[in-house]
Amino acid sequence: MRKRARTDANQTEIVAVLRKWGASVQSLAVIGNGCPDLLVSHRGVNYLLEVKDGAKAPSEKRLTRDEADWHAKWAGQVAVVENAQQAVDIVIGASV
Repeated sequence: MRKRARTDANQTEIVAVLRKWGASVQSLAVIGNGCPDLLVSHRGVNYLLEVKDGAKAPSEKRLTRDEADWHAKWAGQVAVVENAQQAVDIVIGASV
């Protein structure tokens, strides 16, 4: 049985900011197995975001083995973000 999904401390803020910009956001954290934390859609384009807490030390922000494997095998877009501005730059900036 999978443990309860953990989310980074900044994920709530990132989700709120993206929604303020008009994006749809769905948490995927419960899926686990390296799957990115967020599925985001803006202007008909979908984005996968892995959230890491920018306030943590670099060693604590590394992708887990499962995350690194998932990212390596994924044939589409996936990005790692540490703060709301990075998420906005990827999602909103890409669709403006």
